[in-house]
Amino acid sequence: MNQRHKQILSIMSDGRKVTVNDLAEQLEVSQATIRQDLTQLENKGFLRRVHGGAVLDETDDISHRMGINYEQKLRIARMAAQYVNEGETIYIESGSINALFAKEVSRIPKTTIITSNAFIARQIGKEALGNVILLGGLYQPESECMVGNLVKICLNALNFTKAFIGIDGFSIETGFTGRDMMRAEINSEIISRSPQTFILTDASKFGKIALSRYCGVEDIDYLITDEVPAPEYKKVLEKAGVNLLIPE
Repeated sequence: MNQRHKQILSIMSDGRKVTVNDLAEQLEVSQATIRQDLTQLENKGFLRRVHGGAVLDETDDISHRMGINYEQKLRIARMAAQYVNEGETIYIESGSINALFAKEVSRIPKTTIITSNAFIARQIGKEALGNVILLGGLYQPESECMVGNLVKICLNALNFTKAFIGIDGFSIETGFTGRDMMRAEINSEIISRSPQTFILTDASKFGKIALSRYCGVEDIDYLITDEVPAPEYKKVLEKAGVNLLIPE
C-alpha cells in the first residue's frame, strides 16, 4: 500500500465518506489519479465506490473495517507479531486488527495459525510460510466467522500456545465484550484454554459495552492498543497483572 492510499484511508477514518474532488484538493493530485486510487482500494476491499467518491461501510465485513484507522491497526498488528516465535502454534480470532496481524505472522516460518475466520484463512493461505488451520462450524456470511458446537469440537482436538482476540468493547465493570453472542461463546472457550491471551484493540473500544461478555481483565495476559488508556483503566490492568503495550 503506497503512502497516498494510506492518506486516503486516514481521511476516510474521520468522515467515512469522501468525494473525488475533496481528495484531489487535499492530496494535490488530479481527480483521475484519485479515481484510480479509489478503484485500487476497492479491489483490495478497503472501501466501496459510490457516485463521485467512496464510503467506508458500517459492517461486520473485515475487509471494509481494515480501512478504518488503518495506520493505528497496523502498528498494533506489527507489535503483536513480535510475540510470535518461529514454529509456534497460535489461535487468531476474527477482526480487522487480527486480519492485519495474521498477514504479519504468516511471514514467520513454520508457524501454525488456527482460526475460525474464513477471510483470514483465505487472505494468508497462499503466502503463509507455515500451516493454516480453518476450523469448521456454522458459517456467518457477513463476518465470515465459524461458530457453534462444531467449532468447539475442533478446538478440543487442538493445542495452541497463544490466542489473539479482538473485541467490540472494554469496560471496568464488564470486562471484554463483543456484539455477537455465538462468537462470544467461542472466544470465552478459547480464552479459558489458552496459556496466554492477547487482546488487540484500538482505543475507541475503551468505555464501550457490547452485548456479550468474553472474559474479565484477570483472564488475559497482554493488551495491545494504540493509545495510553485513562488512569482508571491503567490501574485495573496493572492490578490484574496485564501487560499493557502501546506501539510507537
